[in-house]
Amino acid sequence: QVELVESGGGLVQAGGSLRLSCAASGRTLSGTAMAWFRRPPGKEREFVARITWTAGDTDYADSVKGRFTISRDKSKNTVYLQMNNLNLEDTAVYLCGIVRNLASRRAYYSGVNYSYWGQGTQVTVSS
Repeated sequence: QVELVESGGGLVQAGGSLRLSCAASGRTLSGTAMAWFRRPPGKEREFVARITWTAGDTDYADSVKGRFTISRDKSKNTVYLQMNNLNLEDTAVYLCGIVRNLASRRAYYSGVNYSYWGQGTQVTVSS
């Protein structure tokens, strides 16, 4: 069993920044990857970014490349999502998920492959 707890969401003006955190507990994270997904209002959940725990390999959705950065702190069992230059389309509930390392890069893009999820944190970008 793994528990994931997100924090750091809030209301921010367009062009601003936020940093989300996802703290993991309950098992070793070796051999896993952690990812951020988001669920915009009225839309399906979509992949944002992911990082493999051991190697720190990262990948991003095209919509956030160059603006968002995912990182992890092994000493705190925590993954971060630094979000810069936010725009209205970034408004969503952001969720953290964990998955055992997968064979293909594209497999990480599907939320059905993830074993555990946090409760989510709301990010609202205003004009």
